[in-house]
Amino acid sequence: MDPNTDDKTRAQQRLLELRDSIDNIDASLIHLLAERFKLTEKVGELKADHGLPPADESREARQVARLRVLAEESHLDPEFAEKFLAFTVAEVIRRHERIAESRER
Repeated sequence: MDPNTDDKTRAQQRLLELRDSIDNIDASLIHLLAERFKLTEKVGELKADHGLPPADESREARQVARLRVLAEESHLDPEFAEKFLAFTVAEVIRRHERIAESRER
């Protein structure tokens, strides 16, 4: 048997194993994001009920700093972590605005 074929077969098997692990992590991320958004919906409702603004710039700044440190400690690009947080926070604020608007009607 050709040794290159054995190497390819092992490489393909390892690729499948790695992709299975990635798929599991992706599923976990989706579940975690869903839980996060359930909590931020409650925050949005609380803010709307008490006339608080949808955005909290000082908290966002603290979160950026905190997540940049966590990213560095985890050997993840802090710029990526910040972009991910910015994307998430923008969606949270959009939802908070929608909740506030629905309370005003």
